[in-house]
Amino acid sequence: MSDPSTALPSDPHRVTSAGGSTRVVIVGGGPGGYEAALAAARLGADTVLIEERGVGGAAVLTDVVPSKTLIATADVLDVVGTSQELGIRDADSGSAPGAGTLDVDLGAVNERVQRLAAAQSEDIRSSVRDAGVRILEGRGRLTGPSEVEVLDADGARTEKLGADVILLAVGARPRELESAPSDGERILSWTQLYALDRLPEHLIVVGSGVTGAEFASAYRALGSEVTLVSSREKVLPGTDVDAADVLEDAFARRGVHVRSRSRAASARREGDGVVVGLTSGEEIAGSHVLMALGGIPWTADLGLEEVGVRVKDSGHIDTDRVSRTSVRGIYAAGDCTGVYPLASVAAMQGRIAMHHALGEAVSPLISAQVSSAIFTSPEIAVVGVSEQDVKDGVVAGEVLTLALDTNPRAKMQGLTEGFVKLVVRPGSHTVLGAVVVSPRASELILPYTLAVAHRLTADQVAGTSTVYPSLTGSLAEVARRATITVAR
Repeated sequence: MSDPSTALPSDPHRVTSAGGSTRVVIVGGGPGGYEAALAAARLGADTVLIEERGVGGAAVLTDVVPSKTLIATADVLDVVGTSQELGIRDADSGSAPGAGTLDVDLGAVNERVQRLAAAQSEDIRSSVRDAGVRILEGRGRLTGPSEVEVLDADGARTEKLGADVILLAVGARPRELESAPSDGERILSWTQLYALDRLPEHLIVVGSGVTGAEFASAYRALGSEVTLVSSREKVLPGTDVDAADVLEDAFARRGVHVRSRSRAASARREGDGVVVGLTSGEEIAGSHVLMALGGIPWTADLGLEEVGVRVKDSGHIDTDRVSRTSVRGIYAAGDCTGVYPLASVAAMQGRIAMHHALGEAVSPLISAQVSSAIFTSPEIAVVGVSEQDVKDGVVAGEVLTLALDTNPRAKMQGLTEGFVKLVVRPGSHTVLGAVVVSPRASELILPYTLAVAHRLTADQVAGTSTVYPSLTGSLAEVARRATITVAR
């Protein structure tokens, strides 16, 4: 599709509904959908949001919010378990606190997870409703380039809506192996973990991408024995190699068993546990298995082919950088587009789509300005150009790395894992990309994201005041070293 690279005006051929305002129909109430609904309503559109699983979608109810809430509990245990050198001891035994002296009530943890997810969903529903958006429960399906039908759980039509603008934000579902269908009890997808009321004795995690790494890290901190089955040489394929090395070292110290270059072929229940079969013929026994194999877009039976919306071989909807599909007036956002599996990107795509469709000039989505984080222990956050891009000759750049253990605040907190990495353009010192590996890296990446988005230089970052002592001091320090190194 066309790929605009500058700010674009809205579609001049947009039509309006009989009442004079534009009718916007949004299918899917996740971040892409509800953020689009809020944007459309604020711009004066007659807006309808269709959602079958609850406002907030999978991101709020079964994915991002629940997983990060669970990880927040794991983070507390991880901090406590590594606090012995700070002088903290168990009051009774005098030994280091941690999983051996603290019990995790997973039922209580998951009850809190589900309660917070439901509350967040209701908060979003209230905000959307208060903005004047009509919310319909059901499944939306295209019946024409400007028409959507709403189906109930039995597939019966409950309503048909005409639309001037349609946004598809239907998300994705967990991928499964035919030889390892999830049962919600022992063989689990990432949406089913929150029904557990007891901590798995031995959790086998199949898949070493972001989801697999995050849950392997969290459940080990909670006290489960964890085996991570990875088909690759390293965990987190496609992530900064140094960051992946730090995480693998952290896994080794914490007792996560990583089976690299091993591919799962099947999983079956056996007695009170599970057995995961590998393609090598070997079998691994555990109490539970999490299949973390990525997602499949919810685009089947959406009416895309009937109206001519172009779909990729993967099932993702083909869009340009302002979220347009191949059919005029139909946009798409979120995981169903395959752009980035990030709630923040979905929300941005939804807002961009509505601003473009409703007459506002917009800046297209620029992938180099998208920051992302992996919520392992330690966290990994990245933005912009990678060191691998520089090594491959894709971009000319200078790469500088500063270990976190040189930072005074890190020393005070007993932090020994992590680093800050900066990629700058030779000559101008413009910040092109960055990696932060540390506790709360998801928070620390923001200054570098601003630098990348606004083309700031290492000199400007280095010259910005930071608190002493703070982890942010390392962000400025590596920029200062970049300035000195490049100047030479």
